[in-house]
Amino acid sequence: MNGPPQSSLTGLPCRGHNLDGMGKSKGQNARRAGRKVRVDFRANRNQPSRAKDWTRLHRDGQEIETSAVENVATKGDLSRKRTVIVSEDRTADGEHLVGTVIALRGQFAEVDDGQRVQLCTIRRVLRTRLIHQRAPVTVGDRVQFHPASDATGEGVIEKVEPRRSELIRFAGRREHVVAANIDQAMIVSSADLPPPKPHLIDRYIISALAGRMRPVVCMNKIDLDAGGQARQIAAMYASIGYGGICTSAASGEGIDAFREVFHGKSTVLAGQSGVGKSSLLNAVQPGLGLRVGDICEETAKGRHTTTTAQLLRLEIGAYVVDTPGVRSFDVTMIPAGQIEQFFEEFVPFIPDCKFADCTHRHETGCAVKQAVESGAIHPLRHESYTRLYDERFDVQSTMNR
Repeated sequence: MNGPPQSSLTGLPCRGHNLDGMGKSKGQNARRAGRKVRVDFRANRNQPSRAKDWTRLHRDGQEIETSAVENVATKGDLSRKRTVIVSEDRTADGEHLVGTVIALRGQFAEVDDGQRVQLCTIRRVLRTRLIHQRAPVTVGDRVQFHPASDATGEGVIEKVEPRRSELIRFAGRREHVVAANIDQAMIVSSADLPPPKPHLIDRYIISALAGRMRPVVCMNKIDLDAGGQARQIAAMYASIGYGGICTSAASGEGIDAFREVFHGKSTVLAGQSGVGKSSLLNAVQPGLGLRVGDICEETAKGRHTTTTAQLLRLEIGAYVVDTPGVRSFDVTMIPAGQIEQFFEEFVPFIPDCKFADCTHRHETGCAVKQAVESGAIHPLRHESYTRLYDERFDVQSTMNR
């Protein structure tokens, strides 16, 4: 590469901020006290003092030479460790830095360590270890990395720290982690162009709940809601406790309520292409300058303008991950028999079902179906549940053949 690595978020105030905790910015000049930790001794790369292939030697009929006296007592865990003092932003070996991934660019990741943004590659062994995932690193990950040795080089990500939350979808047979270590998922749909898809919204909600995130539903382009369908959908999700915000990036309706949801939290924006995610962020923070696109007139579907997820720091004191739009969202990781627990309004009625293994689809004496008939559960939500259950049941049946 020519010149020092540059972040694609030029002009955004996320550069040079410590992102530990996703919303608790720490001063760059704050001095951190060291801490004592017990770590393993470095591996000895020298040749062993004697070969230990006694089984082979015995099989070949060769004479085995051993010491007359040998101490075989096991060592305790403490005796196998050494004590070192490390700073809070370094690992125990003193060679790694810790930072947050703020963007992915092909095979590279932009990592903010609190002082600067560095372009990093990903260690091959890490890719191999996490082969079940579409990518071993995602936006929001806390990672340990070797910094670049010079101003023009790249650092190397060595380890991904455990995630406290993640938004996952499946791409084929591999997991695609959309974002990690985020407080809530803002699921954006639109009143029209493209039309709303409650079933897709429900898939996002399930993934958010399964990934330990709070789901919030936003119906954008509410100025196009001539028949009031979008407001009814928003009211349905509001009654469950999922926000149900109505906004219009064009007219400004609902932008204050939308902005308020972000305060003091980290949020991932998710939804179809063309629903206006980037437009809403531009309305929340004028001058942000995110690229927006038009709707294809022939298909009434959005064109991809956001091509990669990126972590942004907003002036209101919040972090947000803007993600590319998707037209399908596979939640294969949820078994058919566990889907019911992610439809929270079902839960109070499930104990009253006649059968313990009730699937809430065709059984007699199903309390959930009775709640749908009485209006306690919205028919759209039950329809989403039924479609998801049938899809997952078919997939599991195919895998068990």
